[in-house]
Amino acid sequence: MSANKSSTSKARSHRELGDYWDVHDLSKSWDKTAPARFLVRIESEAVFVAVDRELSERLRMVADHRGVSADTLVNLWIQEKLRQERRHNK
Repeated sequence: MSANKSSTSKARSHRELGDYWDVHDLSKSWDKTAPARFLVRIESEAVFVAVDRELSERLRMVADHRGVSADTLVNLWIQEKLRQERRHNK
């Protein structure tokens, strides 16, 4: 953060800024805001694949046991399998 304070929160650091907005409501300061333009790059996309119901239930149980979402677990397993494939095909 620059040496300047944030105009609304008077914060001097990112931590102070975060602490301020943890307890304040933007709707009360909305009139002090200005429009902003920025570029958003989305590097991932959701692809839906049909999975047998029984496999889906087992997947969710394993994911719950590991403390992750089924989506995360599927992505990890696919990454692992693709690495194995790449090593096998070299």
